[in-house]
Amino acid sequence: MNVELITIGDELLLGFTIDTNAAHLARTLASIGVSIVRRATVGDDAAEIAQAVREALDRTGAVITTGGLGPTSDDRTRPAIAELFGRDLVPDEERWDALCALWRERGRGEIPLSNRGQIMIPRGATVLTNRHGTAPGIWLEDEGGRWCAMLPGVPREMRGMLADELLPRLQGRFDAAFTVVRSRTIRTTGIAESKLADVLGPLASGVDGLSLAYLPGQEGVDLRLTSRGRGGIEADEALNQAASQLRELISRYAYGEDGTDLAATILQACEARALHIAVAESCTGGLLGARLTAIPGSSSVVLGGVIAYSNDVKRGVLGVQQETLDAHGAVSEQVAIEMAAGVRRLVGAEVGMSITGVAGPGGGTADKPVGLVWIGVDVQGTVRTHGSRFIGDRAEIRFRSTQAALDILRRML
Repeated sequence: MNVELITIGDELLLGFTIDTNAAHLARTLASIGVSIVRRATVGDDAAEIAQAVREALDRTGAVITTGGLGPTSDDRTRPAIAELFGRDLVPDEERWDALCALWRERGRGEIPLSNRGQIMIPRGATVLTNRHGTAPGIWLEDEGGRWCAMLPGVPREMRGMLADELLPRLQGRFDAAFTVVRSRTIRTTGIAESKLADVLGPLASGVDGLSLAYLPGQEGVDLRLTSRGRGGIEADEALNQAASQLRELISRYAYGEDGTDLAATILQACEARALHIAVAESCTGGLLGARLTAIPGSSSVVLGGVIAYSNDVKRGVLGVQQETLDAHGAVSEQVAIEMAAGVRRLVGAEVGMSITGVAGPGGGTADKPVGLVWIGVDVQGTVRTHGSRFIGDRAEIRFRSTQAALDILRRML
């Protein structure tokens, strides 16, 4: 099944809002055999919306829209598409009563009359229930079987309605022998894209008919395997076998699949070994601790940490020796070692992790340029260090520093 997607909203065209809906829809629909063959974005203009949907219906006869279903004057999707299908809008009073009750339940008082726009439904349309917000979705189909599914633009609501309402409806229209497009991602870190291709050798361009894409980012390089033209079970089996072959070659660098967070992997490994973590951070300013504590259940592993931005804190709190600072400077392997040992001692943890560096954009010198970072990891007295010059702006350098620190601990464990 081929479908076209139209995302609606001036904020998307102006760049104030990133269109995450299109990416989520493309991935999710591909997994059940629906291909988005064209994507378009239009503003909050009724004529532009109608024209985009009309052209898409002429090409494929199947359209999904997101956005423009709210209660305000700039929400024009519903009337524009209703007019295109030659339908008038009629109020759904039962839905209005339910919406009023919801407002009272939430302590919002009387519902604004402008919300009545959300219960105006094209005559003959099917309402797609929104259990995640107030704007219902709409399925509108003409006598020739051409259809348009309208979903809200709020990502949380769109994703919920896609799973609850639209996917089951689309799957019900399939032939039993439909094929799917499915992907599997292996996450790597600590290795460059070109080196990764060298390590993979003959598998670098694909595995047993599955395509292989390299997706570099701040966290590392993701390897995405994709299966096309197979049934669901066959695709899963092929992906499992191919992923296993890749992991055998790159096990040193691979830390998970799909959406795995390296911080979560570290926490699981530490919990299994009854290890506790303390962090000492200079240039990252608490980002390493924030990444670890963003994971639910991290309190069973993470004990605490110190933001040692100044040398006074490095000395007075972490116990870094003045002689070490004088001889090597704050951004050095020796200081990273003493910071890691000091925070481990201070907090009473088995694992101490430290980061000290020059995140920029200023502060660099010829000897210690912007991007230079030293990391120390102390696991019960066994110490490993890593010095690197990370590329990017301040935010990228800080994030890459935390990823490298987590990867050192992963390898030690």
